[in-house]
Amino acid sequence: MHAGTDRPDAPSHQGPTRPRTEQDRSGAGLHAARRPPSGSDDRSSEGEPSRPAVLTVPASPGAKLRRRPRQDPGVEANARLTGVTAVVLLVLFAVEGLTVLRISTRPMLTAHIVVGMVLVPPVLLKLGSTLWRFVRYYTGNPAYRRRGAPPPLLRVLGPVLVLLTAVLLASGILLVLLNGQVRTTLLAVHKVSFVLWFVVLAVHVVGHLAETSRLAPRDFVARTRRRVRGASLRLWLVSTSLVAGVVLGAVIEPRIGPWLASGGIYPH
Repeated sequence: MHAGTDRPDAPSHQGPTRPRTEQDRSGAGLHAARRPPSGSDDRSSEGEPSRPAVLTVPASPGAKLRRRPRQDPGVEANARLTGVTAVVLLVLFAVEGLTVLRISTRPMLTAHIVVGMVLVPPVLLKLGSTLWRFVRYYTGNPAYRRRGAPPPLLRVLGPVLVLLTAVLLASGILLVLLNGQVRTTLLAVHKVSFVLWFVVLAVHVVGHLAETSRLAPRDFVARTRRRVRGASLRLWLVSTSLVAGVVLGAVIEPRIGPWLASGGIYPH
């Protein structure tokens, strides 16, 4: 070789080239598929096991729209008071119903009258909380409008239940306080109103059972109690209504003996 001339290419160590067969191409493709992508951190070569890729699924764009909006504190407070009072009334009405099974006996009749008096203040408390929601809703308060009204059937039966409850309690109380033949009329009114009231109450309880069971415990559980202020006040109102009812029962109890002596529900 003379200086300044180009050196010939080095001879190939692999011998003469041959055309690639289909088997060669499939093998090369398989090798490429097993090769990790460029830029990846192949930690297995350094003695560390490679970690599997984690697939992250983005949240649905409408997920926030499907979330239930946070309830207004005033609306929630009213609903909790109504729920707790409803449970108290349900228990008292159940006790009152048990006394009806043997009301012909003097002890059960006495208990029936006393429990009936105990019912009056809690009934007034629930009527007040329900009436407050009614007024706020139909006067266009935004928070109560967002909460919405009960289903149509319960909305129609609500005033009917209030009227029947008032007639039932009033006729029972007057039946004890008044004398003479008017008791016969009051007794008939009391019995008829009780039958109608029981049917309407059954529909009312079934319609509100899920909501009441969800709302009533919230002022007793620490996690949910602190979310809405005024839990102590609400429980104080319910307790005070019960105490006032017990006082009314204690006031009426001494009158039951003379009332029974004069004929009770069946005057002479």
